[in-house]
Amino acid sequence: MGEPLKVGIVGLGTISAQYLGTLDRLGSVALVAVADLNPELGAGVADRRIGVRACSVGELLAADDIDLVLNLTIPAAHADIALQAISAGKSVYGEKPLALNTLQGREILGAASAAGVMIGCAPDTVLGTGIQTARKVIDDDLIGRPIAATATMVTPGHERWHPHPDFYYQPGGGPLLDMGPYYLSALVTLLGPVTHVVGASSRTRATRTIGSGPRRGEVVPVDTDTHITGVLTHAGGALSTVVMSFDAVATRSANIEIHGESGSLIVPDPNHFEGDVQIRTLGSTSWTTVPVSAGYLDASRGIGIADLASTPDGGSPRAGGALAYHVLDVMESLLRSAQTGRANPVGSTVDRPTAVPLQGMS
Repeated sequence: MGEPLKVGIVGLGTISAQYLGTLDRLGSVALVAVADLNPELGAGVADRRIGVRACSVGELLAADDIDLVLNLTIPAAHADIALQAISAGKSVYGEKPLALNTLQGREILGAASAAGVMIGCAPDTVLGTGIQTARKVIDDDLIGRPIAATATMVTPGHERWHPHPDFYYQPGGGPLLDMGPYYLSALVTLLGPVTHVVGASSRTRATRTIGSGPRRGEVVPVDTDTHITGVLTHAGGALSTVVMSFDAVATRSANIEIHGESGSLIVPDPNHFEGDVQIRTLGSTSWTTVPVSAGYLDASRGIGIADLASTPDGGSPRAGGALAYHVLDVMESLLRSAQTGRANPVGSTVDRPTAVPLQGMS
């Protein structure tokens, strides 16, 4: 075993608590520094952990003892922080989306390739037992050739619970760019890359009212569409229908369903690492729960960093930049299709990430 991968975190907002909990459990990764525009947040994290220091963003990016920057900033800052880290010779693992647009995404991947560093990107939920067990069912041909899939995410909006929801309603936010990466990363992992899309979108109101925290009652503007639907054509021929909404209330349908020639599959919520996978095959009269058979056990946000750390030289992380870029390209193509009313080709492609055998976190 080599030395653990040394990590510095930039951005200590709401999502950081989940990453910190995971990093505290990983033996292959060591947190050494944290930085946030609010110095009190950094000091609070460092004070609770031996060997972790709080510093400025500039100091963290320049530090010689950091191998990888965990970029948990808001989407508008993803590309800037990633490019600064790459320029300093560091690998990057970022929150989704990879960048605000594919132009920035290409710049990140190009810079990383030239610098010889690795890019990882959320969501790493696709590495858990839920999505990976579903993938094994498909790979083992238990439902036959995949024909179609549905993916549905419906919520009345994050402003109801998030104390600072502004970025969800700005370019780079919205239900597609915020929640879409979970669903689209899962669909690509399960069914392969997307070649064409057709999309439509809308927004129900021009403002949102914060429902919790110190800014409760404050009104924020909506500058992005908040309901998106689309049809994706996968390279293998399967058609996926997606619905991503911050406008509706709830759904009783499965988050993701996959339909094959000889069976159908219920896939658990791709925003989580676990969950029951259910199958119903041709001729049967009921659904059966599939035993957990693949993926990282008891995984949580940040397992993608450990997976990146174990990637062989020259390999591509499973929750890597190539997958994140393709998903970003699909989302951008969907929004373009919605705006123009025309079908759009997806310019990028990606290999399906390698499957994750059943294993514990390391």
